This record gives sequence, C-alpha cells and structure tokens, in this order.
Amino acid sequence: MKNILVCTDFSPEAHNAFEVALQLAKRTDGRVTLLHVLEEAEGVAGGFSTMGIPTGAHSVDRIFTIKLLETTKRRMHFLRDEAAQLAPEVPVHDEVEIARVGDGILHAIRRDHPDLVVLGARGHGAVEHFFVSSTTERLIRLAPCPVLTVKHPHIDFDVQNIVFPSDFAADAASALEGLRQVQADFPNATLHLLHVAAGGSGHVAQQQMEAFAQQHHLLNCQTAEVDAERTSLGIEEYAQQVGADMVVIPTHARSGLSRFLRTSIAETVATHAFPPVLTYHLAA
Repeated sequence: MKNILVCTDFSPEAHNAFEVALQLAKRTDGRVTLLHVLEEAEGVAGGFSTMGIPTGAHSVDRIFTIKLLETTKRRMHFLRDEAAQLAPEVPVHDEVEIARVGDGILHAIRRDHPDLVVLGARGHGAVEHFFVSSTTERLIRLAPCPVLTVKHPHIDFDVQNIVFPSDFAADAASALEGLRQVQADFPNATLHLLHVAAGGSGHVAQQQMEAFAQQHHLLNCQTAEVDAERTSLGIEEYAQQVGADMVVIPTHARSGLSRFLRTSIAETVATHAFPPVLTYHLAA
C-alpha cells in the first residue's frame, strides 16, 4: 500500500482520513495523492479547459468557478503544509478534478492506479458533505483497488486488532491475498476470525474457523461467533466489543456467492462501524 489516494471535501471526516493515510504511508514508505473533486456548477455549459476554466460559460459563472478553484487550491496547499509537519518523510501531491464527485474519484483511480483509496465516511443525512453513504457505497462497488473508510480521529493508527468476518466456506479462501497484505502491513496485530449466525450453529462454525486458520497457516488469530439479526450488525457489535482497529471485508459483485461477500454488507459496515473498514474485490 505505497501509492495512496486520499479523497477530501475538507470535512472533519475527510481530515481524519487524511491523517490515517499519512500514518499508513509512513509505515509503508509510501506516498499520498490528495484529491478534491470540484462539482460542475449547474447552468455552466461548454465544459472546462485544460486549466480548469469554464469555456462557453457566462461571465458570472466563469468568475465564480475561477474563484472557487483558487480557494480550493489554497485549502489543498494548507493540507500539504500540514502533512509536511505531521509526516515530513511522506511525499504529498494534490490534484483537483472537475466532475461529478463519484465520477471524478473513479477517473482519478483509473488514471493513477493507487494501491489504496482512503476517504472519510459519514452516514445518510449529512447533506453538507459529499462523502455521504451513496458516494462511499459506489466506490466500494466500483473501485478496482481496496477502499479504506475512516469516520473518527486516529491520532496513533497502530492496528492491534483486525476483524475478518466470513462464513469460512470455500469462497473464503479467495480472500486470502488481500488479508495477507493487511497482516504484512500490521504483523503484530491479532486477527479475529468472525462468523455471524442467526441461531445455534456455533460448534460447526468454530470447527470451520479453526480449520481455515490451520489450513492457511494464519498466525496470531482468534475465532468467535456471534448471533445477530443482521450480519452487518453482528460485525459492528463484535468490532466494538473487541476494540477493533480495522475491519476487513472482501466483496464480490457476482451473485450466488456467500452472503459475506455481498457488497451490500460491506457498504453498510463501512458507513456504520466505528473503526476504519477496509474493503476489496475478489478476483473474477
């Protein structure tokens, strides 16, 4: 995770994500690209030039957009200055996209090929920020790289407890590559293998988790099963119970796979659980 893209709307949640990204880059000797997407104002026709200036727009719209770009660049430079104080060894580059928010982020991902996207997450109803659930959920579904959602401040992002929910059936083995990468980045963390069930399947699930850990030589791990009305709720409650520093959820867009690989569960946990949530897609 050396090439990290951080999306910002200058909200407190986005700033929390920025600080986590800097700490991750310090750990991996990586670099950070700071991205802000400036939405095209309604009524501005004709598009934008390569300098980000509206073409074919009314003079008032043109002036407004230029001023907004200038303000945005100043705020981005302020964040770069802050990064130089917090993590002087981490190279930080800033970019501004002019597009719809989700489209602009996806365009930057496809252009820059980051190893990880980090963004602040905030639930439905936060209309003053563009990182509402719908944007987060769209990135989880469509981004080709792992996505880390951050909601709260993490002054010292030292991951000691990682929760990995699964049903530990055959599909679970396909998630190992991403899980091993997380363990490589945080080798001292305890890995919590979690099964969420509705009813008493505990003995069978416990055997499956232990067999999974043994078969794939997973070290420093614990197993647990919880009962919950919804899988996402069980994950959130267990993560809070063990003081998880990160929840890792693989997803797959294909139908017919385990419910633990459904993007809907990853989206819900990413926008509701307290700790940062890392989602990634399984290979087709």
